[in-house]
Amino acid sequence: MEQLYAPPGHLTAEQTRQALGISAGALRNLVYRGQLKRSGGTERRPTYAARDVAAIAAKRRERQSA
Repeated sequence: MEQLYAPPGHLTAEQTRQALGISAGALRNLVYRGQLKRSGGTERRPTYAARDVAAIAAKRRERQSA
């Protein structure tokens, strides 16, 4: 079961996937390629900094509008 809450300023993996509109595999690829770093949580239930997720989302929107 997914972690229900993340500390303020952080998102769970599920919240991150929803914010970016990607699959679990795509999220793993972002982490593997170093485009997104885990900012806490556990190995099985990581959390990600909301500002990092917002930056990736902004880049994706910018790319789509270009």
